[in-house]
Amino acid sequence: MGSKEKRETPKIRLHKYIAQAGLASRREAERWIQEGRVSVNGRVVTRLGVSVDPSRDRVEVDGRPVEPRQEKVVLLLHKPRYCLTTVKDPQGRPTVMDVLGDVPWRVFPVGRLDWDATGALILTNDGELANRLLHPRYGVPKTYEVKLQGVPSEEALEKLRTGVRLEEGVTAPALVEILRRGEKATWIRMVLHQGWYRQIKRMGLAVGCPVLKIHRTAYGPIKLGTLRVGHWRPLRRDELDRLRMEVGRHVNG
Repeated sequence: MGSKEKRETPKIRLHKYIAQAGLASRREAERWIQEGRVSVNGRVVTRLGVSVDPSRDRVEVDGRPVEPRQEKVVLLLHKPRYCLTTVKDPQGRPTVMDVLGDVPWRVFPVGRLDWDATGALILTNDGELANRLLHPRYGVPKTYEVKLQGVPSEEALEKLRTGVRLEEGVTAPALVEILRRGEKATWIRMVLHQGWYRQIKRMGLAVGCPVLKIHRTAYGPIKLGTLRVGHWRPLRRDELDRLRMEVGRHVNG
């Protein structure tokens, strides 16, 4: 499913729309319609079988607007380089929402990826899930492939693993392993349980190895896989279950 794919919000039967808003059962909603208590865009509807567009039509019961319960969704986006991880930028720079394109949900990014970083980004309209994914208490791991300038010494790698002193304090222990070495640069895999501002770049500078590229391959148990750059997809049910377990197990534990 690509970022340029456009969806139209599906229409829904009026009585079902009222029921999904939690106001009544479907049968009771049908009765309200027949009694003339329901209006659509200011016009009373008494005929059953009418459909409405939740994104455009204004539905009222006894003169009070019906607010639909928003479907909770979680999306995975392969963020390209050179866009901000934010909903809107006052300076007009491109954001991940521009990459996401027209989607039938109002979602927001969970956490951040640097302007020039790429890879797995979670977006959702589930505020509770987003808060838990971001909260330090749960320490959801994030996996990166990082290109460092030069060839880091064993001492530098050990510092990255055990903790680097930054302005906020000493970074938490991290998994760090060499992926491949070149004459002028080295690729490493890093698994972090923190999300400090520009943390990876500052860690690299602190050990004398400037960061050239950052690519996130996984957010918790959710792997980027073969999702193409600039494309997105909803998480599968099994992925959602694993993601919620990642934060849920800490609640019960």
